[in-house]
Amino acid sequence: MRTHSIIVLGLAAAGANAASGTGVSTRYWDCCKPSCAWPGKAAVSKPFTTCNANDNPISDANTKSGCESGGTAYTCINNSPWALNDRVSYGFAATAISGGSEASWCCACYQLTFTSGKAIGKTMVVQSSNTGGDLGNNHFDILMPGGGLGIFDGCTSQFGGLPGAQYGGISQRSECELMPAALRAGCYWRFDWFMNADNPNHKFTQVKCPAELVARSGCVRNDDSQFPAFVMPDDTTWNPPTPTETAATYGQCDSLTWEVAKKCPSGYYCSKVTDYYWQCIPGTASTTKSTGTTTLQTSTSKTSTSTASTTSSSSGTAALWAQCAGNGFPTLTCVSGSKCVYVNDWYSQCQPS
Repeated sequence: MRTHSIIVLGLAAAGANAASGTGVSTRYWDCCKPSCAWPGKAAVSKPFTTCNANDNPISDANTKSGCESGGTAYTCINNSPWALNDRVSYGFAATAISGGSEASWCCACYQLTFTSGKAIGKTMVVQSSNTGGDLGNNHFDILMPGGGLGIFDGCTSQFGGLPGAQYGGISQRSECELMPAALRAGCYWRFDWFMNADNPNHKFTQVKCPAELVARSGCVRNDDSQFPAFVMPDDTTWNPPTPTETAATYGQCDSLTWEVAKKCPSGYYCSKVTDYYWQCIPGTASTTKSTGTTTLQTSTSKTSTSTASTTSSSSGTAALWAQCAGNGFPTLTCVSGSKCVYVNDWYSQCQPS
C-alpha cells in the first residue's frame, strides 16, 4: 500500500499547525526503498536512510529501489517497530493524512493511540517514511515484518521471499520463525506488544520526532522543533479491558478478534486453544496471552505447563483436555469418561462426557 516513485512533489510551506484527528491503520513490510528516501520530497535535513541487501546504510539517495529491476536500496531492518514498555512503542509507517502531501508528511512524527482492537489504549509514535496512492484519508500503514507485502515486493530480491499472505502477512506468532533471523524481533512485536491487533483505529496528533526514531531514519524535518514533544505517560503499565460478560462452562472466553475477553465461571479459567479461540475449562491458571503460554496451578502449589497435561499417549488415546482431532492432526480416542468435542476445523478436544 505504498508508492516508491522518484517523482518529486512541490514543497509545502512550513507551519506549526500539528495534524491531528482520528484514523485507520493497516500493516505491511515490502522491503522496498521508501518514498521519503528520495531527494526533494520535503524540507528535511536529508532523505530517509535506506540500506543495501545486507542491511548496510546507503549514502547515495538516488540509488534505485530494490522493488525495481536491478535496484539495490531497501528498507533498513531497524525500521522494525520496538516496544519501550507495555504501553508505548516506536516505529515507522506509510502515511496519507487529509489536507496534506508528502511535503508535509515525510519524516514527520505522529503519536497514535489505538481506540479499537486488542491493542486498545496502547500508544505508538511513528515517523512517516512512505506514502501510497492506495491509502485513504488519515491512513497509517505501519511497518512490521510479516505484515504482508502489499502491492510491491522487494523482499524476493533481498531475502528470496517472505512467508505469509500478500495482504495481511503471517497469521500466528510461530510463523515468525520462518522469517529471516534479522526480521524476527519485529515480527514477534506484532504478536507480543501489538497483540496481533487487526488494523485497529486510532486517534493521532503530530509531535516532535523522538531522538530514537531520528537516529534510525537520519531524517529531520526543518519544522520539526515547532511541534510538541511526545510525553511518556506516567503509567507505562498496560492492562487489557476488564471483562464484563461471563462465558458458559466450556464456552469461548476470548479471541484475538475480540476487544474484551469474557470472564469464566467460578472454578474455570480461560485456556488458549488457538489464537482465535480461548475456552473456559476447570481449574485455575495464570496466562501470558501474548505467547500463548498457560501455567496450571495445582492444589499443592506445584506448577506444570498446559502442554504437559494435554499430551496424547502413543497408543492413540488422548488424555482429558488433550487434542483429539483437527485438520492435519490424527483422530484419537478420548480416555474413558470423556468425548471428542469439535472446537474448530483445526482443533477438537477431549472433554468430560
